[in-house]
Amino acid sequence: MSVSVRSVLHYASLSLFLAACSTTDIVYVDREPFNPPPDAISGLLGYYQASSKQTTCGNCHVGHQRDWATTHHANAYKTLKDRNMDPVERKYCYTCHDVTANGNDLTGEAGWDIAAAEEYQDVQCESCHGPGNAHVQAPENQAAIPMAKMGADVDESCAQCHTGSHHGFADEWRESGHGMSVAYPAGRDGCNSCHEARAAIYAWGERSNYAEINDTELLPTATCATCHDPHGSENEHQLRWPVDTPDPQTNLCMKCHYNTGELAASSTRGAHGPQGYVVLGQGMYRPGNITIDTLISLTTHASDRNPRLCAGCHVNRYTINDAETGAFVFNSTGHLFAAIPCIDGQGVPQANQDCAYTPTTRSFKSCVSAGCHETAAIAAGRFNGARLDLKLLADQIWDDKNGNENLDAAPTDGGLLAIVKRDNPAALNDPNSVTPAEGALFNVRTFGENRYGHPDGSKGTHNAFLARALLSANIVELQNTYGLGPVVRAEVQALVDKSLNQANDRQPGFFVQTAQH
Repeated sequence: MSVSVRSVLHYASLSLFLAACSTTDIVYVDREPFNPPPDAISGLLGYYQASSKQTTCGNCHVGHQRDWATTHHANAYKTLKDRNMDPVERKYCYTCHDVTANGNDLTGEAGWDIAAAEEYQDVQCESCHGPGNAHVQAPENQAAIPMAKMGADVDESCAQCHTGSHHGFADEWRESGHGMSVAYPAGRDGCNSCHEARAAIYAWGERSNYAEINDTELLPTATCATCHDPHGSENEHQLRWPVDTPDPQTNLCMKCHYNTGELAASSTRGAHGPQGYVVLGQGMYRPGNITIDTLISLTTHASDRNPRLCAGCHVNRYTINDAETGAFVFNSTGHLFAAIPCIDGQGVPQANQDCAYTPTTRSFKSCVSAGCHETAAIAAGRFNGARLDLKLLADQIWDDKNGNENLDAAPTDGGLLAIVKRDNPAALNDPNSVTPAEGALFNVRTFGENRYGHPDGSKGTHNAFLARALLSANIVELQNTYGLGPVVRAEVQALVDKSLNQANDRQPGFFVQTAQH
């Protein structure tokens, strides 16, 4: 029997392979997916492998580990070491840049503050969720799962570190509308999707679990975790949705501030959360005597000079130093969400927003930093000019003389609509169609100050061009429809004519100027 060379080589190779296998010992060693905690009392586990930033939690929660690794929290320890900050002298800094009792339910010293081990470097999962040792010992025990909190109180979650003169996010947030709890009317539970932190993220499709998920007490309108994804996201600052897109379906702010911005037949409500509509130049009631190009109307605060749109004006960070010594005073984080906040004598933004609209009483820095205006003085001048224009137009349509925010017939109230309500009240209560009177009421409630409980609120400056054009067109349409021409004052008529000419003719000079608003 003959054997080929190829067969010989094959069998020889196989024999050598089998011989090698039979003489090599392969030992498998089981290793738990967690290490003993350096601080055994707290049960904080920290890193499984510090050199690769592999958290113990991430051994199972792979997706969260991947996302977290892209965040600033994953390099929190390094930011201090790069500045050569001594861990002993600046212990309060390291307490927030490492895994400790801050951000969770632990009290006193724990984690890094007890054992300054590399396992506790950076702001890891347990910084928010709390100790994970009991959970990894018995994963099936639901009671041992460490739940993070949404951070509604100063003493829990994000607010324990993101506070103070250097990092005052939580301090400003608590004074803002987002930090307030809102009791919506009975039977209006649908309101909670924009007025309660848990309901908001649930409405956006977020199904994360957290400690307060079954609480009956209302949380504030929006907590940190409503807008920011603690595990990380593809958007800047871990935002759940981008702020630099004009698509109202995916813009974070417009998730709530793009609400009732169009008037439907038989509706008696005014605009409700219409800010997104206004800044994008959309919605509102459009009188029949005017053509407004939506793209042209974008040349206000939705221009390419302000790519961050709402956030470009309402969320701006800047450092405040003493005017004489130059010493640090305060870092403003923009989390009051006030575009031009009232300030104290040192320039620190204040919760109270009842001050005058001047460069000395308010900060117009956002108008400059957003890229729209060259100086704060120019911005203040433009703001006050637009506000005066809109007051002239709004008062001509409806002057709420008794301040009750309800349209009363003349002579209790003044303006064209008060006359319509006196002489033709059915025009304001047509169940089948939107009348010019109803449309004018909707618009003036949006752009006129103190005429409705939930208006645009920007004194018209979200889109001054659109506001002037629509109110001017309302006046002309009311005149023509209800025969009210002689009652319009001369200075108002001049402003109406100017605004309509600019809107209909799209005069280049006007739009170049408007782009600076």
